[in-house]
Amino acid sequence: MDADDVFARTTRNRRAAADLLASLTSEQWQAPTLCEGWTVRHLAAHLVQPMVVGFGRFLLVSLRHRGDTAATVDHVTRSLARREPAELVSLLRERAADRVDPPRVGPMGPFADTCIHLRDIARPLGLPADVPREDWLLLLDHLASGTAAPALTRPGWTDGLALRATDADWARGSGAVVEGAVEALAMAVSGRPAALDDLRGSGVGVLRERLAR
Repeated sequence: MDADDVFARTTRNRRAAADLLASLTSEQWQAPTLCEGWTVRHLAAHLVQPMVVGFGRFLLVSLRHRGDTAATVDHVTRSLARREPAELVSLLRERAADRVDPPRVGPMGPFADTCIHLRDIARPLGLPADVPREDWLLLLDHLASGTAAPALTRPGWTDGLALRATDADWARGSGAVVEGAVEALAMAVSGRPAALDDLRGSGVGVLRERLAR
């Protein structure tokens, strides 16, 4: 996996997300996303977070939350979401090329966010905005590798499952089949139950049970 390539894809996807966000109405900015408890505005703030909140500040907030990463991310996101939508879009565009390499997740963390969170916004709104298929293939390879950080996919979620793409030459694993478009596969493996309805195969029920735990 070439880091320069991952950074370039992340930059392009941030700009695509900025374009999508700039096109939304004020009502859509307040709409719920696939991230429970977060609106589009929260997700816009979250996409900006890696570029404007340094590791030191993040660590300080984490200490106040007793090391709870999820609580820390939520706190920082809600703080950034107080900014106006236009400012969040502007920041996302201006800082799109920033190379962020967080501990534990590396460059794939921010890259994964640009893929998954774009669809976290677009899916509930019924919008077609998406990243290139090649990005989903890169992300799926990482998610199915067994080395992805728990923040991206929980360990064991794909054990005993044969993941099969129907829109690309991609397959991983063995066992009960889960097949569908690469976008739906990646969204499901990264913990989005809404994507399960776009998949088929004997393993879908198994994956649904795992995501529900």
